[in-house]
Amino acid sequence: MKRRALLVLGFWLYSWAQVAAAADQRVTVDRVVVRFSAPEAGGRGQPHYIFERELAFEARLVALADPAHTDATPFRRHHLQAALERHIAETLLSALAMTPEPTPDELSRQQQAAREMLAQQVKGEDRLLAAADGEGIGSLELRSLLRRRARASLYLDRMVAPMLKPTELELRRVHADGKTPFSDQPFAEIQAPLLRWYVARSLGVAISSYFQNARARLQIVYSSGPITSAR
Repeated sequence: MKRRALLVLGFWLYSWAQVAAAADQRVTVDRVVVRFSAPEAGGRGQPHYIFERELAFEARLVALADPAHTDATPFRRHHLQAALERHIAETLLSALAMTPEPTPDELSRQQQAAREMLAQQVKGEDRLLAAADGEGIGSLELRSLLRRRARASLYLDRMVAPMLKPTELELRRVHADGKTPFSDQPFAEIQAPLLRWYVARSLGVAISSYFQNARARLQIVYSSGPITSAR
């Protein structure tokens, strides 16, 4: 009996030592860097959280779409700020009720459109996936971002002003202005990418405007410590 008790005690001490050793080797996988709330999203009682990896990924996307950005760093402070503002605005917009509510098929189509616009902005699907891989963002997390963007854009299109389906005449006019990335190419050859560029620009302006209008209602709490890339 005494021998059995000693064996149990020995096993318990060994297990405790293993747990303590593992605790000393814990690695931080992710951390909350921003907590925010707004009246239209439940107020302070229902805060939203932004994690470091997802914000770093979204900052990478802003940087990749910035013609002035170099590859010296994944992103800079102004890219991080732009990503934060867009994340907050899209989160709030995506939570608002729409009339009518989008069907699953509509949401799926807009999600695919959001991915195509994003891939075009960052100059290729491969660069989009590389940015996700650089911050450890998996396919489900990327899909969550695209779903948020899809709902936010559908809300703006249905409840604020139509902007997802510009007419051919609108596109021809913007092409004729000579202020697009495709102005030196024939309209017939670049109509599809021009449409994505035009819609993405319209959505970006609307989302930025929404954030500026919501700023006074927002409660934003930042974590301590700089936000860094996984790279």
